[in-house]
Amino acid sequence: MKHFKITTENSRLSARDIADNFDDIHPPLDGAQAIVEAGRCLYCYDAPCMNACPTRIDIPKFIHQIRSGNLDGSAQTILSANIMGGACARACPTEVLCEEVCVVHHTEGAPVKIGELQRHAVDHLMAKGGAHPFVRAPLSGCKLAVVGAGPAGLSFAHRAAMLGHDVVVYEAKPKPGGLNEYGLAGYKMANDFAQAEVEFLLSIGGVTIEHGKVLGDNLSLDDLRAAYGAVFIGAGLTKARGLGVDGENLAGVGDALEFIEAVRVAKDKSSVPVGDNVIVIGGGNTAIDAAVQAKCLGARNVTLAYRRGPDAMTATQWERDLAAANGVIIRYWAAPKAFSGAASVERAAFSTMRMDDGKLTPSDDGFELSADMVLKAIGQTLNSAIFGALKLEGGKIVVDAHYQTSLPGVYAGGDCIKSGEDLTVQAVEDGKQAAIAADITLRAKQKGVGE
Repeated sequence: MKHFKITTENSRLSARDIADNFDDIHPPLDGAQAIVEAGRCLYCYDAPCMNACPTRIDIPKFIHQIRSGNLDGSAQTILSANIMGGACARACPTEVLCEEVCVVHHTEGAPVKIGELQRHAVDHLMAKGGAHPFVRAPLSGCKLAVVGAGPAGLSFAHRAAMLGHDVVVYEAKPKPGGLNEYGLAGYKMANDFAQAEVEFLLSIGGVTIEHGKVLGDNLSLDDLRAAYGAVFIGAGLTKARGLGVDGENLAGVGDALEFIEAVRVAKDKSSVPVGDNVIVIGGGNTAIDAAVQAKCLGARNVTLAYRRGPDAMTATQWERDLAAANGVIIRYWAAPKAFSGAASVERAAFSTMRMDDGKLTPSDDGFELSADMVLKAIGQTLNSAIFGALKLEGGKIVVDAHYQTSLPGVYAGGDCIKSGEDLTVQAVEDGKQAAIAADITLRAKQKGVGE
C-alpha cells in the first residue's frame, strides 16, 4: 500500500513533494519479476478469472505466453478482447474481479498479479512501436458515428474500424479518453498514459475524432442518423447529482469530478487550489480518488462522509485502505444536513443515520465539522433532455441484447445504459459488442440490397 507525502502539523508539502505524489502508484514489473509471477499461475481449465473479466480475456493463455517469453503474443491475446487493456490494467478493480476469484488466492493467500502482468505485456507492445497489431478487414463502404470518446466510444470505434468501417467520433472535450483522461486519480494514470493509449488505438486507421461537439448543442441525433449507417452513444453520465441541502451553492462546495479533472489537466499540480479542511461526500471510488488527491495536494484534514455503513460502500477495500493509510478519515452513517459560512463554506453539519426497519433514517444525533472545501461525489445522471427520442428507464438508456436502443441503427453502451456499470472494462466490452452487432446488421442490409 503506497504512502504519499502528506502535510503534518510541522510541515507543508513542497511543489516537488506534490509532483512525487502523482507518480505511478503501481511501479511496473520488470522482466524477471513478470516471469516469476507468471510461474505462479495454475493455468486453470474453465478459469474463474476469465469468467470474472467482463471482456473475457483469456487470462491463462496470456500469462503462459509471458512465461514462455512471447510478450508480443501475450499483448495480442489481451488486446483482441480488450483494446484498452493498458488502462484497465492500471485502473480496473482486479482485486474484486479476476484476482478475487484466482484459485491461487485461495490456496496461497495471495492471487496471481493478473493486472500487473497484463500491464507488463501491453506496455511492452506499446513501447515497441511499429505496426498496429490488428489489420482492418476490407473496407465496407459504411460510415459510422460515435458520440463520446470515452472507453465505450473508443472501443466501438476501434472494433468497427477492424471490421472494415470508417468511423467519426464526436467528443465534447479537448482530449479523447473520457474518464480515463479526466476522471481518474492522477497517480492511477500517470505519465499521460491515457493519451498514449488513444494514439495506439487510433493507429489502426479509419477513425477520426472531432472535438467540441456536444449532442443537443451543435450535434443532432437526427442528423447523425441521416448521415451515417449506424450511431453509437457512449456519452456517459455528465450531469452531477445535487445534495438538496442548505448552503450547497456556497463558494467552496463543488463537484468531485470537476476537482479530479482540474488535478488531471494541471501541468503543475501544486497550482490546484485545495482546502485545509476538506470534506468529500460519497462512498464510491470517485470519492476515494478525490479524498486521497486532496491529501496529495497538501490538505491538512480530509474527511470522507458516507451516509450508510461500510458494507454498503461501493469503493473497494483496496481503495478504502489506501485512503486510511494516507490520513483520510472515513465517517460512516453521516449524511450532510447543511453547509454554512459567510463568503464561502466554513462549517458542515451532518445527521447521524441509522437503519430503522430497513429504511435509512436520521437519528436525533448529529455533528459539525470545519470545512473550507466540500466535494460532492454522489454520482452523475444522464442529461435525459438530450435523449428524449430514446426509451429511458431509471434515467438511463434502454438497450436490447445487441446494445441497440429503441431507435433502429442507434446503439449505446457504457455508464449511460440501463445495465451500465461504473467500470472502464465493462464500457470497453459494451463498445466492442455493440460494434459487432452493428456490423452484422449493416452487412445483412448490404447483402439484401445486393440480392
